[in-house]
Amino acid sequence: MNDFLVSTGRSVKVGRGIICLFIRVLIIYQSSLIISSCSNSGDEAAQFFLKGNVQLQKREYTEAIRYYSEAIAKKPDFADAYNNRGLAKFRNDDREGALADYTRAIDADPDFGTAYFNRAEVRLETGDAAGSVADLERIGKQYNDSTFYQTRLADAYVRLNKTAQAQVAYDRALQLDPTNVEALTNRGAFYFSQKAYDAAGQDVRQALQLNPKQDAALNNQSLLLARAGKFEEALNYVQQALTLKPRQPYYLNNKAYLLLKLNRPAEALPLVEESLRRDNQNAWAHQTLGLYWLGQKQPQKALPELRQAESLDASVDQLYYYIGLAELAAGNKARACDAWQRGESAGDEQAKKERELQCR
Repeated sequence: MNDFLVSTGRSVKVGRGIICLFIRVLIIYQSSLIISSCSNSGDEAAQFFLKGNVQLQKREYTEAIRYYSEAIAKKPDFADAYNNRGLAKFRNDDREGALADYTRAIDADPDFGTAYFNRAEVRLETGDAAGSVADLERIGKQYNDSTFYQTRLADAYVRLNKTAQAQVAYDRALQLDPTNVEALTNRGAFYFSQKAYDAAGQDVRQALQLNPKQDAALNNQSLLLARAGKFEEALNYVQQALTLKPRQPYYLNNKAYLLLKLNRPAEALPLVEESLRRDNQNAWAHQTLGLYWLGQKQPQKALPELRQAESLDASVDQLYYYIGLAELAAGNKARACDAWQRGESAGDEQAKKERELQCR
């Protein structure tokens, strides 16, 4: 099994009455806030800010950043401009720049709830789950009844292995809005990680009923089908996910994995290599490449990839089973038995069966 993916929302842009009156919507969700005309048309900082918002809506992120920077140059404590510039940078794949701008927004206005939420999202994406939780808890009273806030809080708890808190937050998100596709998708991924496969399937199917183009849900449905051995059907779902996001490294890896299962290794290799070029810290993709080389009867090439997967995430499904197979193929039976024993200790039934067959 390969990468089960959670869906991530988008940071929120706001306009508040700092130098002129803007409409502020007090709901956290993607980029759905609308900003009204400024009552003081002569204020240069406000005008640059509004021009930045127009470019942001048009997805012209470089131009948006330029206008927000002009607004900040005119008014260095313009918290909203920092926040919205952070959003533009976030959408332009500049995570560190976004993080810095959200922090500047908070420095300028310590009560800026939306900036805390946005910073929490970037922190979560950059591996700082504890920092994400701290930011979210800071605004908990303000946004406790937001389904999107509860979803992101649950996502952060998952990263910290706080399963009980994650379950409560996901359930709360869906109690607030049973049609929250992101919460359904992510709770499904959470259930999958807990080996609650029936519950995972229910959430993923419901997410797809609500939004058939939810790419993370399509990917996750693919992996649920793969787990049931329905590889052709699974391939169809991951291909739909790739149609929506052709460069997503997890989807590329998952398609490669399925192609290996369907005995189509020549098609699988370029996909997993592309996946690793885009994210070389993905343990699942290293395992997939290891499986490719194992299938090519080249265990000396398989083992480094499988060991790299182990160093990144030793909980990857059936990892020690495959390490054992590679070690055995390389003539290292003792190491193979050791790997299978470790897999058995982790609850891997395949590793247990192989150890019983080969090592006793």
